[in-house]
Amino acid sequence: MIPLLLALAAAVGAASRFVIDDALSSPDSHLPRGTWTVNVVGSLALGLFAGAADVGALSASGLTILGTGFCGGFTTFSTASLDSVKLARRDLGWIAAVNSAGMIVVCVAAAALGFAIASRVC
Repeated sequence: MIPLLLALAAAVGAASRFVIDDALSSPDSHLPRGTWTVNVVGSLALGLFAGAADVGALSASGLTILGTGFCGGFTTFSTASLDSVKLARRDLGWIAAVNSAGMIVVCVAAAALGFAIASRVC
């Protein structure tokens, strides 16, 4: 049953990412806003789920379904990497570097924030 729920959660995450990315992306912008949004929100959510699991408020199966399934389908490291490559190919190397490094720093901070919130609330 867990593999089926994991697959369903991943499908919902991927569909959600598509809708958000489509709504926020603009060909006129250098910043991949859709990718940033899903990765930061997904990192925060994964931190919340992991923090809840850490204090026993979420089961290991729940963490697998929500974390691996939903957050795995929702977030996208590969698209973030490709966004940076595309920026670099347009002679926007400095923006590509900021995009790459900035996304990692902000996503790690979001995950830490989510974990801390869940640890205090749950």
